[in-house]
Amino acid sequence: GAGRGRDKMAAGGAADAQARFGHSVKGLLTEKVTSCGTDVIALTKQVLKGSRSAELLGQAARNMVMQEDAILHSEDSLRKMAIITTHLQYQ
Repeated sequence: GAGRGRDKMAAGGAADAQARFGHSVKGLLTEKVTSCGTDVIALTKQVLKGSRSAELLGQAARNMVMQEDAILHSEDSLRKMAIITTHLQYQ
């Protein structure tokens, strides 16, 4: 009879250990899921920031092209004015 009691206690101890193990695994999984969620949020923010940066770069490039056109137009106007000034000096 004594041997059977010990087997029951050993089985009970094993079940208890298994429950504790299951609990700690759940805890670790929860931590990992939370950590992954945080990483996904950070990644999403970074991607959005990157797409915003690309948008701003595109806008800056368009503005530069417009400025370049304005500068070329001004240069052309100055050249024409220089020619007119030279003609007026001859008269």
